[in-house]
Amino acid sequence: MMRNRWLERLLDSVADRGRELLGLKNAESGAPDVKSLCDALLSGRGEASNIALSREILRAYQAMDAGQRLAFFELLHTEYRPDPERIRAAAQAFFDSDSVDDYLTLYDAVEPPRQELLRRLNMAPQATGQLVAMRGELLAFLRDHPELKDVDADFKHLLYSWFNRGFLQIRRIDWQSPAEILEKLISYEAVHAIQGWDDLRRRLAEDRRCFAFFHPGMPDEPLIFVEVALVRGMSETVAPLLALDAPVLPLREADTAMFYSINNTQAGLRGVSFGNFLIKQVLAELRAELPGLERFATISPMPRFASTIRAAAAGERSGLTRAHVEQLLEDWAEPLLEAARAARSGSGIDSAADALLALVDDQGGVPHAEVLAQPLTRLALAYLTLPRERGGLVDPVAAFHLANGARLERIDPFADASRDRLTASFGVMVNYLYEPEEVEANHERFTATGEVAMSKALARQYRQLRERLPRATEGRGAVEA
Repeated sequence: MMRNRWLERLLDSVADRGRELLGLKNAESGAPDVKSLCDALLSGRGEASNIALSREILRAYQAMDAGQRLAFFELLHTEYRPDPERIRAAAQAFFDSDSVDDYLTLYDAVEPPRQELLRRLNMAPQATGQLVAMRGELLAFLRDHPELKDVDADFKHLLYSWFNRGFLQIRRIDWQSPAEILEKLISYEAVHAIQGWDDLRRRLAEDRRCFAFFHPGMPDEPLIFVEVALVRGMSETVAPLLALDAPVLPLREADTAMFYSINNTQAGLRGVSFGNFLIKQVLAELRAELPGLERFATISPMPRFASTIRAAAAGERSGLTRAHVEQLLEDWAEPLLEAARAARSGSGIDSAADALLALVDDQGGVPHAEVLAQPLTRLALAYLTLPRERGGLVDPVAAFHLANGARLERIDPFADASRDRLTASFGVMVNYLYEPEEVEANHERFTATGEVAMSKALARQYRQLRERLPRATEGRGAVEA
């Protein structure tokens, strides 16, 4: 990090000299003619001038309000796009000749000038982080301004190259890490909020681990981080992993590493995936440090589970209908109806789906955990293997872990009784198991055919599920552990 700061000071010094040479005035409220600055940057000046121009453009952007930033992205869309006539002529020449030279001419014609502009903007001190943030703001505009998709494609193309695995650095974060980074962990934690410094200290204790990826261009910004608890046995609830007063387990007694929180921190890097690299790197780090560990597992949320089941029960979900939900709950219809009628003082509930929803709406379902556990487990298994219309899985966390080669090991009803989790997933969480020797084979099967690796117990339940819902599960297979 000291080397990076030295380099930033050097670049600032060079930029100051280039600024003097160009006679640039102070950028205030986006006042400079940004297009003129961008044109000058693309014109191919000397290094000092280019660094000064790139810094000036980024400073001007920082001074803009939301409307001006949208106008800047529109400028990139309209003024720095490829020339259609040039592409057409180059393509025709290549089709006619099939020569390497004409191919290179076509390649050059197709690349938008804004890609080179973004590359040159990255010459400014601390530019990488600013460009990541810029793309995050661009993403927020896309819903109302879909014409900017081409600008986003260029950002994503460059960020994918700049943030490939070869540039990322893994670091363990502990209580001795710089305060600036510790504060960012508290700020960025989105799975299980960190309740202040005492909570963070416990999460970084001797029987806990936190690893993060960093990039040389953003040395003080964790891009993604994973929190791990070293425990005995695979956890089926999350509360003991988060408890402030949980006793610190001697490392010699730990046999399981529980990955309980994974957080991407930069909105501007959406779609630039490196979480799979982090998981595999952390597996390697933990196996090397603690050879006595026997299991590497997660306790993971299902962020869309409750909304999907509610939509299906309301007849608003394609692929999983209300009739499907009733079929899945058929084995427990009587106890569900009995419990719901008792809770609602005999009110008119006449279906298993309505009964289940009435029970989970009563204090999050916690008072009815015993009658809800098995029905929720079956619904969760159906949800976790439910395909999207365009392929893949509905659940983003399941898609992440299964694509990384994990095995769907166990479904844990009421594993997290926090208000947020009861609302999002009826309190249900999932254990994914990473078997180091099986990871690659599981990954290949899932990405090639959509087959989901499962424990023996879940595979048996899945076969029963497929018998009940043959159409809803068509094309989705299971690989038994």
